[in-house]
Amino acid sequence: MKLVIQGKNIDITDAIREYVHQKIEKAVSHFQSYTTEVDVHLSVARNPRINPKQTAEVTIYANGTVVRAEESSENLYASIDLVANKIARQLRKYKEKIQHKTRTPVKAAEVLPEITVSDELLANRDVQLPEEVVRTKYFAMPPMTVHDALEQLQLVDHDFYMFRNADTDEINVIYERNHGGYGLLQPRNNNGHVTGKLAELAHQSP
Repeated sequence: MKLVIQGKNIDITDAIREYVHQKIEKAVSHFQSYTTEVDVHLSVARNPRINPKQTAEVTIYANGTVVRAEESSENLYASIDLVANKIARQLRKYKEKIQHKTRTPVKAAEVLPEITVSDELLANRDVQLPEEVVRTKYFAMPPMTVHDALEQLQLVDHDFYMFRNADTDEINVIYERNHGGYGLLQPRNNNGHVTGKLAELAHQSP
């Protein structure tokens, strides 16, 4: 298992590195068969008005799935403790999901081929972004169902998740609603209406 530690506005000392290894390796010890790489990002906010200001973020790449957790507090070591516990819970959810799918027969027609990103698409991908955009991420987007996207949303510890819908081959966004439940954002067709199964879902959402 590859473990990468990065820092922002902080020097990663030997003591911090050792503590991260101890806590994160313990958190993923029962899930190493699923885990291929672990990225740990530690940061300290320079703005004294931001409280809590010491953040630990862990991203785990597990057989093509991204599992992510983030925690902040006034103490970096406490943040590492919190995120280690959280990522362990996220990995437990992922393992249960995998085991459930293994026990459930899948029709051959439902199996989607793995999609690789063309080198031509990755070349010359520099874009001019507004100065306010401080971080850019690139990731593969294989087609998935709305149900699979919801499961992925629950694993990445974000309040939204963008995906390519397997039913329509369009980019959709599933998100947590402020008053509970989830919402789905999708493009309209030329007639201004959504179609198929997604239309039913959209009409049911208040």
